[in-house]
Amino acid sequence: MTTATTGRTTPKGVVGTAHTRVEGVEKVTGAARYAGEIPFADLAHGWLVLSTVARGRIISVEDGPVLAMPGVRAVLHHGNAPRLETHFQGVIGPPDPTTTLFQNDRVAHLGWPVALVVAETSEQAREAAESLLVHYEEEPHDVDFRGDRPEAYPVDGFAPGVVEKGDLEAELAASAHVVDAQYTTPEEHHSMMEPHAAAARWDGGRLEIVDSNQSTTWVQSDLAQMFSLEPSAVRVRSEHIGGGFGSKGVRVHQVAAVMAATVLQRPVRVVLTRRQMFPLTGYRSPTSQRVRLGADAEGRLRALEHRSVSQTSTVHTFVEPSAGVPRVMVDAPAHHTANLVVPLDVPTPTFMRAPGEAPGSFALESALDELAEKCGLDPIELRVRNEPERSPVSGQPFGARNLLACFHEGARRFGWADRDPRPGVRREGRWLLGTGVAGASFHAGAGPSTALATAEADGSFTVRISAADIGTGARTALTLVAADALRVPVDRVRVHIGDSDFGPAMFAGGSMGTRSWAWAVDAAAEELRERLALGATIPPEGITVRSDTTDAVRRLAQTERHSYGAQFAEVAVDTATGEVRVRRMLGIFAAGRIVNPLTARNQLVGGMIWGISMALHEEAVRDRASGGLYGGDLAGYHVATHADVPLVEADWVEDHDPDDPVGIKGVGEVGVVGAAAAIANAVRHATGVRHRHLPIRPDRVLMARETGATHA
Repeated sequence: MTTATTGRTTPKGVVGTAHTRVEGVEKVTGAARYAGEIPFADLAHGWLVLSTVARGRIISVEDGPVLAMPGVRAVLHHGNAPRLETHFQGVIGPPDPTTTLFQNDRVAHLGWPVALVVAETSEQAREAAESLLVHYEEEPHDVDFRGDRPEAYPVDGFAPGVVEKGDLEAELAASAHVVDAQYTTPEEHHSMMEPHAAAARWDGGRLEIVDSNQSTTWVQSDLAQMFSLEPSAVRVRSEHIGGGFGSKGVRVHQVAAVMAATVLQRPVRVVLTRRQMFPLTGYRSPTSQRVRLGADAEGRLRALEHRSVSQTSTVHTFVEPSAGVPRVMVDAPAHHTANLVVPLDVPTPTFMRAPGEAPGSFALESALDELAEKCGLDPIELRVRNEPERSPVSGQPFGARNLLACFHEGARRFGWADRDPRPGVRREGRWLLGTGVAGASFHAGAGPSTALATAEADGSFTVRISAADIGTGARTALTLVAADALRVPVDRVRVHIGDSDFGPAMFAGGSMGTRSWAWAVDAAAEELRERLALGATIPPEGITVRSDTTDAVRRLAQTERHSYGAQFAEVAVDTATGEVRVRRMLGIFAAGRIVNPLTARNQLVGGMIWGISMALHEEAVRDRASGGLYGGDLAGYHVATHADVPLVEADWVEDHDPDDPVGIKGVGEVGVVGAAAAIANAVRHATGVRHRHLPIRPDRVLMARETGATHA
């Protein structure tokens, strides 16, 4: 085994050149099979039954009549399900009680899993599940999220809940220009194309799960602890994934499948319907964010407060860390930020693409735009005057902070210099036109990973790593990294991913996947190439090298590493209907070493389109009476479609960090950040009305016009 020490920051071969996805043909021809499609002999099918009340307890489950229905083999519920270990520290914190299924009679939200019906066919399981009678003792519930709820409390998540320095009120009082505004974002859902699906079976005393997830290591570890197994007794495979966006970690369907496979001693598959995904697979919490900014006469910040409130469930705490954005982007002598949560009778939120940064950037970047207006400054000039030299919170130096380069290059390509700063003066017929800009950042971290590189007797090379390609192109990027390190053509390298038997590796999240896996792959491939260079004879079974980056990641220099970006948008607003159309978007990013420009641009453009969706479309609304969602499906939950996206361009500037041995920063999430704010700022420029509440629906545009409001 080799322990990784260093990598390379400059490409010397195929890294940095555009390459189509190595699995592309399989996907477009249907040869690539997803978790819900892989066949098993003697497979049974499970169908979850969800609660019809939002709070209370289960009195009884009338499973007798259902067990007599054709094909039904079991009904699992809190009265007969296997007992689970519910108190442990998982890969991503303690388990959400929603996933530790059927352990008591409590119901914590509408759509809480109360039973699993298992039958010979999916159709039989569904019919039986819909026939199952469950009686409840219902209790009053509360799903009313507001930013002024008195029970809101600060939470330390992956960052401190509260950060305070300086005298905020004194600096605000001494400021020449002050912004004090409340911004809100709604509940949002991942809604990836492939639903959550998992099949479980016991094979020779070993548990095997075929799943769609963002980390086989994560699922293996948590399931092993829940079912009191050694990790080596659990194998998790997840080869192809049709999107995740943060929701495909340890979820209820995997646990249900393992429970049923254990009881029946045969393979069982559980696939969630689209409607079941809304209450069971997490979402982005709504936020209410108060931002107060104080600046001197020249526009330099003296005071900054960003207070963000989000919701969580009553059984598990998850915080949407929106107030973390200014801890990276701007500083002031008085700098106060806080992330707070309100527990309600709702499902537990979870990570969703750019958690914290996406809603937080909407509030902060909108407020900075408002401050620029008050100061009589161009929005980019305001940011130039407030560019921090060191991290506002940690005081650490920045690693390759090229944010201003993104603004300058974007302004040049977008034609920003020709912009008339006056709002509401550009018109084409019934359309008012406007442009807006916003900044973006996302943390560039790395997690320990292991990888295996094998020189085969036929002259080819095989790389194995427990990575997850959730549509990002990771499999292709790792192929390029391996070929580069081995000094061989791409077609001589095969990369296998998505199998926990390959050893522990970082999950696909936090824009850290490719960075972390590439480090391990590069180290293993380099060591293998060096061995071969010494003239080693390759035996029939090949020569294999294993790398482990744990120590190397631990020794990484302590600097603030982030990807950055500048988002530019032009919108047209129909004054008669209130419709907002995004005409064009440009994003310029500083994202470190770009491994594959083709898939990197795909990720950045996809994130920017998500920003359009966030700004204008996405909104999940809860019914206070039932505790559930209005339209909890893709008919009722609107997302941007092709007709909403005429021209979106993404590019990057040179971004080299001399202290970083890997150089990759990640592009999966930074494209989302700031995009909604750029659109909202453009709507302000077009209409003269500031929209502080997303999405910017036609009715909100019309209402502001009818009332003559300057903000809505």
